[in-house]
Amino acid sequence: MESLNELMEHVPPFFLGLAITLFGLIIGSFLNVVIYRLPRGESLAFPGSHCPACDKPVKSYDNIPVLSYLILGGRCRSCKVKISPIYPTVELLVAALYLLLYFKDGLTLVLLADAVFVSLIVPLVFIDLEHKLLPDKINKPGLLVMTVLRVLAPDAWINKSTEEMFGAIVSSEWTVAIIGSAVGAAVGGGSLWLVRRAYYLVRKEEGMGLGDVKMMLMVGAFIGWKLAFLTIFMSSLIGSVVGLLLVRVRKGSMKMEIPFGVFLGPAAIISLFIGQKLMEWYLGFYS
Repeated sequence: MESLNELMEHVPPFFLGLAITLFGLIIGSFLNVVIYRLPRGESLAFPGSHCPACDKPVKSYDNIPVLSYLILGGRCRSCKVKISPIYPTVELLVAALYLLLYFKDGLTLVLLADAVFVSLIVPLVFIDLEHKLLPDKINKPGLLVMTVLRVLAPDAWINKSTEEMFGAIVSSEWTVAIIGSAVGAAVGGGSLWLVRRAYYLVRKEEGMGLGDVKMMLMVGAFIGWKLAFLTIFMSSLIGSVVGLLLVRVRKGSMKMEIPFGVFLGPAAIISLFIGQKLMEWYLGFYS
C-alpha cells in the first residue's frame, strides 16, 4: 500500500495549491470568529454565526468565505447593515499566506508548523488593532504549541544559530531545537520586557503592555533569537514611521497610543518568510 507521500506525488501541484488555498479561506473564516468573539469574552462555538447588528442567524449559503461577501454586496441579507471588510480581508490574507507557505515549505511538517504560527499571529494583529489587546488565551497556549512544533519540525538555520551562540553542541537535533526555542523566547520576550521596564523607570508610566512581551515570547520560541531581534527591529522601524505619519495627519502628539502588536505581527511573518535571507544579506556587507 502506497504511503501518503507517495500518493501526494501523483497529485498535480496546482490542485494541492488550490486545496491549501481553500483550506486557508476556511481557517480565515474561523479566525474571524476568534477576532470578533475572543476579546468580547464570547464562546467561539455557540451560538452559530449571526449578524452582530440584527442578531439573525447567518445561513450556511451566506457563510461561504469571500464569495458570500461579494454576492451580498458587503451587507447583511436580513437588516442590510454593512459587513466589515475585515472579514474577507482576513480570509484572503490567511489563504494567501498558506499558499505562500506551501511554495516555501512544500507538503511537509514544517508547512503545518508555519501555518499554525501565522494562524496565531493574524488574530493577534487584528484584535490589537481594534481593542489594543493581545489576549493571553492566544499568547499562552501559543507559546507552548509553537515550542512543541519547533521541536517536531526543527529549522536548520535556527539550529545553526543556536550552535553558533553556544559553540559546538554534540547532541540530538531535538535538544538543539529546544535550546534554540528557549533562547529565542528569552531574547524575544526579554528584550521587550527590558524596554518596557526602562521606559517605566525613566517616564514613570507604562509605555508597553505585557501582551507585547508575551507575544514575542511565542514568536521568539518559534523563529529563534536572531529573527526575534529582526522582528523587533523591523516592527520598531515601521511603527516609528507610521506613528510620525499619524501625528502629522491627525495633528496628535508624540504620546499617541499605538498598538505595537499591529507591527510585531507583520514583522514576525516577514521574518518567517525572508528573515534568514535579510540577515544573510545584511551580514554579507561585513564579510
